[in-house]
Amino acid sequence: MIGPIEAIQSFVITRWRSRAGQSRGGFERWQNRAVRTWLKKRLPKVGFYKIADGQLSDLPVNDKATLMAHFDQFNTHGLTADAAWEVLKSGGQHGDLTVGASTGTSGNRGLFVVSEREKHRWLGAIVAKTMADLMWKPQRVAIILPQDTGLYGNANRLSFIKLRTFSVLEPPQDWRADLEQFDPTVIVAPPKMLRYFAQHNYAIRPVRVFSAAETLDRVDEWIANAFFDHPIRQIYMATEGLLAVSCAHGTLHLAEDSVAFEYESLGDGLVSPLITSFRRDTQIMARYRMNDVLRLSDTPCPCGSPLQPVAEIVGRMDDVFVFDGAVQITPDVMRNAVLDADRMITDFRLIQMSNDRVVLRLPPSVTSQTAQKACHAVQALLERFRTSAQVVLEQIDLPLQTNQKLRRVERRVSKDG
Repeated sequence: MIGPIEAIQSFVITRWRSRAGQSRGGFERWQNRAVRTWLKKRLPKVGFYKIADGQLSDLPVNDKATLMAHFDQFNTHGLTADAAWEVLKSGGQHGDLTVGASTGTSGNRGLFVVSEREKHRWLGAIVAKTMADLMWKPQRVAIILPQDTGLYGNANRLSFIKLRTFSVLEPPQDWRADLEQFDPTVIVAPPKMLRYFAQHNYAIRPVRVFSAAETLDRVDEWIANAFFDHPIRQIYMATEGLLAVSCAHGTLHLAEDSVAFEYESLGDGLVSPLITSFRRDTQIMARYRMNDVLRLSDTPCPCGSPLQPVAEIVGRMDDVFVFDGAVQITPDVMRNAVLDADRMITDFRLIQMSNDRVVLRLPPSVTSQTAQKACHAVQALLERFRTSAQVVLEQIDLPLQTNQKLRRVERRVSKDG
């Protein structure tokens, strides 16, 4: 009974701590106490940290490279990275532990390990943030993601949820009939798949749709919104845990009821977060540097939640275009240059190949005039930033790629290239 009880407790805590009308100051005082307690109780149980009682700011900042190099020193079971990979090959279960991994978008896969108690804790939190108002009626939930991390399976133990997973790595036409027969009321899928369902007129009419696993570009959002006739909400989740979920007003709120966020400024109102997951007990994540670029919002959300609103998940640090070792252009700026050039553009790829070459790829359906407008817009942007890079235009098919995450703006050159 530990699992279901843990899920219920997590549901209640999540709903209560993010309730409307709570002051931001009151929430921060609660969070600070929770973090201090976690630091005192959990840090001594792993080998990486040398202090047992101190401030969060006393801890070193770490990242994926550090975690993977010292994996056994970050988890309470002393599980090495090599051992974890072997567990993953054999199904991902190691006694009470579940081992999972990221898809490796940047070519460097990350590992995570959680206990059964934590899996139920995570389940209670995500249900509280996504489906609390739907619990009066049984729901059919379709999870359509690159891989089954083992986190969702326990949902079928809840009386009001029937859950099925569908793999993005398999051709969608192979499981279209199963998905349509399942007739989900709730869908969680990458935006490229939501767009694909719309373009191929899938016979599904969920009451709630969540974008996950990739950046939600406005062109995909427009198409999916029109097809599903519901605003597309977002789930911002990574190997590092559940990081943010959209509320009923469509505002993305950071999951500060379980994660403490610090921010490294990137300029122009952009930040990269450091996260401390103070409700995780098995794999300790403290002051962990994410590879993401966010734009926070200063506007209070009408929902009244004290949780920090996010204006935009801009993209990945890996995909910030860098020229001459100094000039940086973030993915949102590059993306907007293409999309604002002409409303007829609904898909593209923009790739930095070298310090002096950027490739713009557009589908053949785009007229030559529109393609040239977009090319000129990107070239003008590069010149405003005083780079010598030239834009090369290619008009080629842009098929659905199920074996990797969609990155419309991508940097394929090393930092010193």
